[in-house]
Amino acid sequence: MSDEAAGIPGGAVAAAGPEAGDAAGPAPLGVVRTPTGHAGVDAYLARLADADHLEADGHLEVYEDVHRGLREALDALDAPPLPGPYENRS
Repeated sequence: MSDEAAGIPGGAVAAAGPEAGDAAGPAPLGVVRTPTGHAGVDAYLARLADADHLEADGHLEVYEDVHRGLREALDALDAPPLPGPYENRS
């Protein structure tokens, strides 16, 4: 397919990635993570930054870990409160 057929004006070069021979590694996406005020959730959101320095095939482990941690935080919200030491009176 010619450049013009691909929607690239004659003589223009498509910016499809690093130049041949450029050994650029993983680069952060620059996604802003706004703190939630919940320390546990914020720690898992901060863990997402670990994926910034990994190749794409390493992202899955980080995402699964964060998903598991956030799921546990949500499940804890649904758990009934435990009785305090003096609330278990007969």
